[in-house]
Amino acid sequence: MKIEPFKLERYFARHEFTAPWLLCSSDCESMSVRDLLEMEPGASDALASLWLGYTESLGSPELRQAISELHEIITADDVMVHSGAQEAIFNFMNAAVEPGDHVIVLSPCYQSLSEVAVAAGAEVSSWNLHPISAREDTRNSWHLDIDELKSLLKKNTRLVVVNFPHNPTGFLPSREFFAELSALSDLHGFTIFSDEVYRGLEYNSADRLPCMADINPRAISLGVMSKTYGLAGLRIGWIATKNSAVYQQMAAFKDYTTICNSALSEFLAALALRNAPAIAERNLGIINGNLQLLNRFFQEFRHLFTWYEPKAGPIAFPGLKMGDCRKFCSELIEKAGVLLLPGNLYNENLNCFRIGFGRANMPQALEKFREYLLSGTRS
Repeated sequence: MKIEPFKLERYFARHEFTAPWLLCSSDCESMSVRDLLEMEPGASDALASLWLGYTESLGSPELRQAISELHEIITADDVMVHSGAQEAIFNFMNAAVEPGDHVIVLSPCYQSLSEVAVAAGAEVSSWNLHPISAREDTRNSWHLDIDELKSLLKKNTRLVVVNFPHNPTGFLPSREFFAELSALSDLHGFTIFSDEVYRGLEYNSADRLPCMADINPRAISLGVMSKTYGLAGLRIGWIATKNSAVYQQMAAFKDYTTICNSALSEFLAALALRNAPAIAERNLGIINGNLQLLNRFFQEFRHLFTWYEPKAGPIAFPGLKMGDCRKFCSELIEKAGVLLLPGNLYNENLNCFRIGFGRANMPQALEKFREYLLSGTRS
């Protein structure tokens, strides 16, 4: 397979573990193994006696059951565990997409959501989010047009890929919009791959969308431990679906990737999901506190940036009003040690940058950013 370099990951490979201040992380605050084990009596003893042989290819029964409880109608038998969301995306696209298929992908997007489909031989079209400037009674926001999706549909459209809450904008559509998307799938016969890795981080819980796999029998919902729960080191992701044909295709393809998952990671992931509300509530507390700081920051520097306030998740996608965002981010890391993610890593035409606010040290990183802007060292 020939595939384009993953621009975002190559950027992080250069900077993530050397930059003093990460201000673009897409995950939430993590925790230690000790902290996680303390959430459940007897967990430490159970971990100590864990058998380190091969695990079940589809995932441990305990973990699949815990994942199913995040859903309404999905059962443990509808869940397949992978080594992170990335493997799940890769396996799905290779198992379900055929050369010549037409695929529509919400854009901007995590690159593998489109690039793996291209590598599998599909024709890929972008369904674009659009920035909307504030009026007297509104704020700057992002807009997604369902009619634009309808105009992109072709006779050979086999798949529509969406991501809500959205990376990198924090956009979240209404329940009515989500239901209309599902109805279009029924009408035209395309499959929906729904990236839901930030589900549970809605600032208003009333805005939370159902899992697409719970409302559409052809749909695939994607989840992961790294985003809402901040447990990226476990490398555990999953798909949930009632689409038995796709499920069986993915199960067969997984035999050529990881075969099965880490016993230790599955144990800890199941433990975390049994305590999912507490972990998500902790992370939402961090996010909400940091978001207040960002609102004040972007009000202070409104002459430099356009602030599109997100509705969910630990990331947002502000615009740079003057100058080139790539150059701006490059100078910021060089002169202040603060890492932002330039928008061209998502789309060459986006003069925006991703800012992350799911971690506890975000206030310190933001202050370093502020000091840089006030110092007059910007070119």
